[in-house]
Amino acid sequence: MTDTRCGVVAVLGAPNSGKSTLVNQLVGQKVAITSAKAQTTRARMMGIALEGPTQMILVDTPGIFAPKRRLDRAMVSAAWEGAEAADAVLLLVDPVKQRRHELEPVIQALDQRPERKILVLNKVDVAKKEPLLALAQELGSKVDFAEIYFVSALTGDGVPEMKAALAGMMPEGPWMYPEDQVSDASERLLATEITREQLYRQLHEELPYDSAVRPEKYIQRPDGSVEIHQQIVVMRDNQRAIVLGKGGSKIKAIGEAARKELSELLGQKVHLFLHVKTDERWSEDKEMFEEMGLDWVR
Repeated sequence: MTDTRCGVVAVLGAPNSGKSTLVNQLVGQKVAITSAKAQTTRARMMGIALEGPTQMILVDTPGIFAPKRRLDRAMVSAAWEGAEAADAVLLLVDPVKQRRHELEPVIQALDQRPERKILVLNKVDVAKKEPLLALAQELGSKVDFAEIYFVSALTGDGVPEMKAALAGMMPEGPWMYPEDQVSDASERLLATEITREQLYRQLHEELPYDSAVRPEKYIQRPDGSVEIHQQIVVMRDNQRAIVLGKGGSKIKAIGEAARKELSELLGQKVHLFLHVKTDERWSEDKEMFEEMGLDWVR
């Protein structure tokens, strides 16, 4: 029998640097939601990637940023928890946007950490070569990175080489998950994430980040289909009107797109029921945090 390896890779970075896209690319299918909106990932969604005899548990951490509200604090706390005791910590940097004000605190904190650190510069398909190399040199002088990679999370350029190198860093040991499992997210949580992705995708400009999707019911019907009920929570009535759209057109479009994707992901017919609720204090609700897989941070 082949000697197996298994380890944990934490994926860190400023908001919107492409972490979820990279995790999906490493796993080979979608396990984390992506959005043009920053701070989309909330809980530590996890992907499971295989490379030969090696299984890598990818912890897709929320973007690290200066937290202002309780929800922000919980997300940042989750990000650092995801990095603890990882076999490798991968810092993903978007060289085009850079977001220096958000990157610097991460760099400073990383410098003090004992885990093996890898710098990954994303978007090589659109970034200019000279500034890219200069940025790699500069960041490399601030943190002791074991290796530096240049990839495109979107196109997959450079990802196979990086994946093979990561696999080599994992310790010997038995796999933690079955071969065909790609994520630790329950189907119920994944379903809310898919709806939330459509919410952001279709209302990118109009809807602020202060919205959530709550799971209500998840019923397997005798005919082999699944019935899913979800609640979209917003903070103000005018946001509720935006989500509903004229004559309910917007929520219908969101529901249809989410249902189609969920049917493909789950491999069964999906009946999706959405309704919108206004709750200006939802981000102070302990139960909501637990549903999103976050710790209640005071």
